[in-house]
Amino acid sequence: MGADWTEALREQTGVDFLATRPEEIEKKSFEIIQSELGVDFLQTYPAGQLPVLCRVIHTTADFSYRDSLYFSDDVIARALKAVQSGVPVVTDTTMAAAGINKQAAKKHKITIHCFIGDEDVKEAARRDGMTRSAASVDKAARLYPQCIYAVGNAPTALMRLYELMSEGRIHPCLIIGAPVGFVNVREAKELILHSEVPAIVARGRKGGSTVAAAICNALLYMA
Repeated sequence: MGADWTEALREQTGVDFLATRPEEIEKKSFEIIQSELGVDFLQTYPAGQLPVLCRVIHTTADFSYRDSLYFSDDVIARALKAVQSGVPVVTDTTMAAAGINKQAAKKHKITIHCFIGDEDVKEAARRDGMTRSAASVDKAARLYPQCIYAVGNAPTALMRLYELMSEGRIHPCLIIGAPVGFVNVREAKELILHSEVPAIVARGRKGGSTVAAAICNALLYMA
């Protein structure tokens, strides 16, 4: 039964997945993604943004991102410059930090940070009556005011980023705004859209730590 099933799959797709290397499977996946996006879409979509979109779709299997993934003006060029300059990456979750390719980051001497579990952040959150995600932004402002800030879970992180940017206390080179959920998620993302900071934002309710990490990885691979 197992042999019949794998043979049928091989005939259908032209790929022997049990014997194929991971990079070959990924290549085939991206070919499928571009095929399903269609020639007309590929011809009109900004070429510099396409690797980011395709990696997000690859991570989520959700083609709705072709309509909801927002890129600010000239963000790809500015993001790649930040990556090539070795700007540190700060994330709001350990999952997002874990999902970023460490070898790719190392090539550009990029360090990856997440402060959500730090004791001083926990204490600051209790003392000031804010979420740990928001308190993490305060710590990032002190340590890495010029960073790439990737948010995949907490809209309060985006809100605090907006506040500190307005006060001139943090100056991100790029904000990746992809928190997921129902409470203040859309509103937090819209704040970032109306800022002047380079941003890639998953508009609406969708997103997640895996999406934030996927966007980071796309930029790392492009650089």
